[in-house]
Order: sequence, then structure tokens, then C-alpha cells
Amino acid sequence: MSAITETNQQYYTGVQIFVIPATGAGQEFTATFNTDLVLGSYNPSDVDYALNNFKLYTSPTGLPGTFTEYTSAYTVVNNVIKVTGSLTINNYLVIQLKSLDGGNYGNDDAFGTTVENNYGSYQYLKISDVVNNFLIAYVGPGKLISNVKRTDVVFHAKRGLQEFSYDTLKSVKSQELNVPPSLSLALPQDYVNYVRVSRIDELGVKRIIYPANNLTINPYSNPVQDTAGVPVQDNFGQNIEGTSLTEKRWSQANDLIINQTFFNDLDDYAYWANYYGFDNGLFYGQQYGLEPQYAQVNGWFTMNEREGKISFSSNLANKLIVLEYISDGLAYDLDTRIPKMAEEALYAYILHSVVASRINQPEYIVQRLKREKSAKLRNAKIRLSNIKLDEITQVMRGKSKWIKH
Repeated sequence: MSAITETNQQYYTGVQIFVIPATGAGQEFTATFNTDLVLGSYNPSDVDYALNNFKLYTSPTGLPGTFTEYTSAYTVVNNVIKVTGSLTINNYLVIQLKSLDGGNYGNDDAFGTTVENNYGSYQYLKISDVVNNFLIAYVGPGKLISNVKRTDVVFHAKRGLQEFSYDTLKSVKSQELNVPPSLSLALPQDYVNYVRVSRIDELGVKRIIYPANNLTINPYSNPVQDTAGVPVQDNFGQNIEGTSLTEKRWSQANDLIINQTFFNDLDDYAYWANYYGFDNGLFYGQQYGLEPQYAQVNGWFTMNEREGKISFSSNLANKLIVLEYISDGLAYDLDTRIPKMAEEALYAYILHSVVASRINQPEYIVQRLKREKSAKLRNAKIRLSNIKLDEITQVMRGKSKWIKH
């Protein structure tokens, strides 16, 4: 089971201080941050130095203004720093995690743009701890699983984390992006599915952008055709791909027509009435018959599977948007952790998966573990739904307003 290993200073300022116990080379210092240390290079002139998520400082007195960055050779293995050079007894060695606002040691501007991922970490459990706890609690003589390979437990733990990420865990990520004139943005590297796309207005309020599934499409293939409509092949026998006329027309479409609003003022009304050759007054009253699914002015988006991009309607060019999406929980080291409120559900998932994958297992045992897995997963969803009565009450207060006719 996890326990707090950091001091308040480590947690809030990202600092751990050591008093050097002896004079000499090869001394080791163990960092106990919740964040694992990452070392690219100890040498500031090395390009891999930018990969470090911490810096080392030394001082003869420990007083402010006396710290200098330690740039001699050292290594980091499992959060243990081994210093190659000689250190002096009773001097001070400081580990400072990188952060946007710098630290208390050395040059604040030298910390770059790496944000320390140390805050709020106690609510999570590393996947390696889940595997270790499972092997201790569920595997051994007299237990349901007498023996199992660690690699099997790791596999099922990762599969469980993936499945939980889709509909149970708070695994929604978001990116703030500007829509370029091309109206297309590359999907995030760890993208699995979208949750919501929003336009951010001048007040910072998000306005939901809806998918244009019922309006248009991004064709997956655009073969060039001859006059008879037959696709044309290149010298290798493959169809020649052209540009999509559907996407071109959509990028040039007037959003007012799609929204069925047609005009914003009298000048717009006169223009479109003249453009379509309608008699004066023919558009009057049409807003009372709007199709609700189209009657919004926030724009539209489509998922361009062919190019791995998300495409937007023309009225969103140069607009600020936020893409909320789901990852599978395994893309990065920081992702491979699970909320403690879903810990028991993951143990139940691993237990059922290990037993169900073995031959000659009693079916009643497999079914019992399956029901237990479902029950604990349901409990985890309820816990992680984060429903607060006060928040619901605040929203429902607006339902009691009187509407005057």
C-alpha cells in the first residue's frame, strides 16, 4: 500500500536537501519524490540535458545566494543519484524539480518550461505498485492463484487500465489549439476518441462545436476517373488519388445557410434574396421552422480518418478551440497510474483475467470472479463520477424560475 514519502518541502516546492555525510567520490543520494527523476545528461552543453526534470545544486553553507549548479558527472538509477566526483563533508546538496516559476536555488530562469508533475499524485497508484500488491495478496500457497508469471500480471493490469480509461477513469485529456486557415488539425499522438470539441469565445467561455455527421463527410478515397467514370491507375496499377471536391465545397460553404439563419441583418437578407432570386419577403418567418440540430452558430467539425486530422467549418478559421479526448492510459509514463478509488476494481479485473485464461478452472469460480469484477467496476464508476449534491442543487435552482407569457 502506498504511503506519503515526501516532506511538505518536497511536495510544495519540489526540493530535497541533503547534508553531505563524508568527503569523497561515489556518494549516493536517494530521492523520495512521488515524481521519478529523469536524467538525460548531467552536462548542460549536451542536447539531452533538456530531458532532465530536475537540477542539482551544491553549497558550502546552505545559505541563500551560495548555491551553484552541480554539473560534474553523476548517474541516476531508480531515483538514486550517484555522484562521480568528490564532495565535501557537511556541504549541502539540493535536488530541485523543474517548474514553470523556478525554484529557490540557482538561476530561476534556468528551469525552462517543464512543469513538475508532483502535485496531486497521492490520489493515484502506479501500475508497478498494483502489480506488486496483487502478487503479494492474491498469489501463493493456499490462495486462489498458486503461481503466476509477473509478465502475465503486468499484461492484464495494462489491459485493465486501457478498458477502465474508456468509460471509468478520469482519463479525458484536452488540448488548446488555434484553427489554421487550412481548417484542419492533426489529432493528438495518444488520441483514441473525442469527448467534446469547443470554441472558446472572447470571455473564455466554451461553446460546444457539434459533429457534421449529418451534413458532410471526408471521403476516405478520392480516385481520379476518366470520362466513363472508371478510376484511372498509375504505372504500378494503383488508383490515382485526386483532391476531394466534397471537402473543398464544405470548406467554402457559408455557415449562415447551413444554420438555416440565412441572414444576420437586413443587408445579409437583401444579398441572399438577390443571390437565390427569391421574391422580397420570402425569407420572413423561416427562423420559426429551424431544424434544431442545425440551428447553432458555433461551427462544425468532422473526423478526417484518411489524414488522421480533425477538420472544421469555414467560420472557425483562426478561432481558438479546445479538443477534449480519451487516451488509453498507457501512452506515457505519467498515464500508467490508476486512481486509488478504482484500485480494488483493477485487482478484481486482473484476478478474473488470470483465472479465466487458464484451462481446467471450475466454471463457477470463473463466473463468481466475473460478477465480482463487474460489481467492483460499478462501484468504481460511482466513486469516480464525482457527483456533488451542492452542485446539482445550484443547477436546479434555475428550474424554479417563473416564465412570463
